[in-house]
Amino acid sequence: MNLTTQKRLAADILNCGENRVWIDPEQIGEVGGAITKDDVRRFIVKGFIKAKPKVGTSSARAKVSREQKKKGRQRGPGKRRGKKTARTGKKEVWMKRIRSIRKELAVLREVKKITRNQYSKLYKMAGSGLFKDKANLHLQVSKFKEAESVKKKEESK
Repeated sequence: MNLTTQKRLAADILNCGENRVWIDPEQIGEVGGAITKDDVRRFIVKGFIKAKPKVGTSSARAKVSREQKKKGRQRGPGKRRGKKTARTGKKEVWMKRIRSIRKELAVLREVKKITRNQYSKLYKMAGSGLFKDKANLHLQVSKFKEAESVKKKEESK
């Protein structure tokens, strides 16, 4: 039996699409006789016609994935998409680096491993991006000291 008209009327009444209209298979003969919207409304009240629930996307898999990521899984190089800077921006990387270098410079100045003058020069060098990390800074400080000791030896001659 063709129920397209009844489905169309029911969809209009139930405020849903025709595909979401469910008609009781045992009452098809009775529902087929419905011509007006009032007839269809009567069948909706009786429960012969209903609107199927909306089908959504299940979040179960996403939930499992989220739990895994909390544990540190699924974060390897194979899962990463895009550039390196897509995860941590260039500015954040720079801030982290320069802050640690400047803290180290302050410590070296406090411990009197470098003079105020050297501190000033090294600070400017750090700002220009000369040092890759703290180890690189220490290397430069040792070079500074060597250069100074060479100067003192030349002056003493």
